[in-house]
Amino acid sequence: MKKWCYLAAAVCCAALTLSGCNNKEETESLTIFNYGEYMDPDVIDMFEEETGIEIKYEEATTPEEMYTKYSSGAISYDLLCTSDYMIQRLINEGEVQKVDFSSMQHTGNIGDKYWEFASVFDPDNEYALPYFWGTVGILYDTTKVDAPVDSWDVLFNGDYANNIIMPNSQRDAFMVALKYLGYSLNTSDEAQIREAQQLLLQQKPDVQSYLVDEARDEVVAGNAAMAVVYSGEAYLGHEYNNNLAYTIPKEGSNVWLDTWIVTKHCQNVDAAEKFLDFLCREDVAAMNFEYIYYSTPNEAVINSLDPELRNNESLVPADSATDNCEVCTQTDAAVTQLYSDLWKELKSE
Repeated sequence: MKKWCYLAAAVCCAALTLSGCNNKEETESLTIFNYGEYMDPDVIDMFEEETGIEIKYEEATTPEEMYTKYSSGAISYDLLCTSDYMIQRLINEGEVQKVDFSSMQHTGNIGDKYWEFASVFDPDNEYALPYFWGTVGILYDTTKVDAPVDSWDVLFNGDYANNIIMPNSQRDAFMVALKYLGYSLNTSDEAQIREAQQLLLQQKPDVQSYLVDEARDEVVAGNAAMAVVYSGEAYLGHEYNNNLAYTIPKEGSNVWLDTWIVTKHCQNVDAAEKFLDFLCREDVAAMNFEYIYYSTPNEAVINSLDPELRNNESLVPADSATDNCEVCTQTDAAVTQLYSDLWKELKSE
């Protein structure tokens, strides 16, 4: 009888132990996909420490690379940050979950202007959370370029052969040519897009290289007279070399907006929303701003900047500077394929 009691107790303990294992919650985690060097690593550490939610972090260089990796399904991403037109594509393909941003504690720090930018590709502001924004323009070395630069013409007139760096991104490169020709950067007109490619082909012998993140460094180092860059890169370039200047050409350019979305694969939406709201918190947004120095849509951060930074148009562009600018939208499948084919032709020539 006593032996049976011990055996029963042992079985009971084993059952309780197994039951405890089964009920024990696994560590919460989020798999996040972002551009390279586009978040202060300390922000991730802070979030993990404050919430206990583990972050698995992946990076890409361009929207196209990000889309390809995401679409492969090799990794199931929960949150993704990419550019306006690519966000629109993901929304249209049903890859994004709706989020009630109004229910979050800190999203009110995002200014109305930036929600309006996002509404170009997310009309009801129910998918995309603004993260960073800015313009695309020309960073140039005033010791190498004679006159003030106010037009895209400086990239195409032949005066600076082998001293020009163009963006290694098909939409950004085509944007430059399309705006110079007087067309919308969102045109679906095949003739206009082909005309832009011809202009880029004619320009190619004058192009030193096609770069993204490294473009600024080449101008800073004096290896090129000018480069097409994002406005935040222009600010950092001037910090390293005060002979550099930045301009948004008079023909107009792109107002770009990078936003966060919750993917359809995300199983822990509560955790994802915690992370998004965390990014909007003033101290966290300030950390990311000081790490990246791109224009922030977080008005709490903008209002706290000293006047020198707040008046720097590469960081806080004036409304008038973006009058002729457009937010990039997603083209239909046929036009997207046309861009891809013409870009491959351009790069292979």
